[in-house]
Amino acid sequence: MMKDTREHNWRGYLFVAPATVYLALFAFLPMVLAGYMSLHRWHLLKDEHPFIGLGNYAKMFADPFFRNAIYNTFVYVVFSVPLGVVAALAVAMLVARPLRGVGVFRTLFFIPAVSSQVALSMVWIWILLPEVGLINGAMKWLGLDGSTNFLAEPGWAMAALVAMSLWIGLGPRMIIFLAGIQSIPEQLYEAAALDGCTGWQRFRHVTLPLLAPTTLFVVVTTTIAAFQLFTPVYVMTRGGPRRTTDVVLYHIYKEAWQKFDVGMASAMSYVLLAMILVVALVQFRIMRRGLSEAGAAA
Repeated sequence: MMKDTREHNWRGYLFVAPATVYLALFAFLPMVLAGYMSLHRWHLLKDEHPFIGLGNYAKMFADPFFRNAIYNTFVYVVFSVPLGVVAALAVAMLVARPLRGVGVFRTLFFIPAVSSQVALSMVWIWILLPEVGLINGAMKWLGLDGSTNFLAEPGWAMAALVAMSLWIGLGPRMIIFLAGIQSIPEQLYEAAALDGCTGWQRFRHVTLPLLAPTTLFVVVTTTIAAFQLFTPVYVMTRGGPRRTTDVVLYHIYKEAWQKFDVGMASAMSYVLLAMILVVALVQFRIMRRGLSEAGAAA
């Protein structure tokens, strides 16, 4: 028996070996190198890389532009995550109904998730164009002012990025919620209906509590993705107007590939990693406490 167990263990290690090598080469090794470079004055065009300890971190937090990037990132996260989760849940509830042709709508909602973000960003540039864009064209058709340049207005640029994020991320989140909804036993809804519960009451007392683990997963993964916003900013706004969309990841890109200061960029990357970990852990604790209280009440 022991021999068979060891043989099965050996085969298991063999199967996970490619993924382990991939993670070691393209995830863990770059993280270690980034940590090393963050402690040095590391310029791509210079041969010398002197050790400066936490100098990059001190300089980074003294930089008002980096603090602005952190602020912009949190603004984006605070608005895009709740709206994205609520929109995905609402659409999942709609497409979960056994209606004719519902599969077509599921596919249409999921298409942006498998499309290039560069292409989607170009589409949104057209949608947001002044005068001839889709939104401004519709406003002119309604007799309203259709000359707003959304991507050039500080008050509108971030809102445009949030709206785009809702569209791009809707499909994957909807599919996850849909799987969670379909796993809820139908007998629970029938029992709630026999007790006289309305549709809203069934959703509140049956669907939402049983979707809590799914919601936790969606919220955490959506938050992590929101902190890593880059492509729409790079294509649509380049951090403007007036640095109102200059988020952390785009700021890191500028430090590394415009200023060639990879030491500073590495330090910023570690700060971004710390921000994601802290926010994710806080979300886990809050939502797990909610799950525990719901289970105790049940």
